[in-house]
Amino acid sequence: MIDYRTPTLADGTEIDAMARKVWLETFEPFTSPQNIAAYFAEAYGPNGKLIRDLSNPDVSWRVACAGDEIVGYAKLTPPFLPDPAMTAGALQLSQLYIAGTHHGAGIAQALMAWTIDTARARGAKALLLTVYEANPRAIRFYEKHGFAHIGDYAFPVGDQVDRDLIMRLAL
Repeated sequence: MIDYRTPTLADGTEIDAMARKVWLETFEPFTSPQNIAAYFAEAYGPNGKLIRDLSNPDVSWRVACAGDEIVGYAKLTPPFLPDPAMTAGALQLSQLYIAGTHHGAGIAQALMAWTIDTARARGAKALLLTVYEANPRAIRFYEKHGFAHIGDYAFPVGDQVDRDLIMRLAL
């Protein structure tokens, strides 16, 4: 059985470890060890963005737990995309990570439903996200939920720049 809840600061280390593992499973084949190290130094660890965002009141979180283990999370943020015309009235799903051991269990769908409901409750007119162009499974998932590709985003990973698709869902 999967339980869903809002995480606390005490969950930071576990969420961080799960996110690192999912990131490596998904993106390591496309990224050099040096660029992974550079990205991880910024994104993860005790001073990384992920743990800092747990105490940011502008960021909403939901975690999925199998027993005492965190196996997924969604992170809803103000938009970080640079185009004000694109981001006006929107919120952004900045991460939706599910442990590989729990793919196919309905966790992603439940976290997406929470994300959409939360964005609507906060008065958002649209939900944005970015997804790596070489992640067809995620792209299909977002398309099934009504997201459409509206542009591209240059996502830096160390000195490598990946092409992410910007996707939008009207709420």
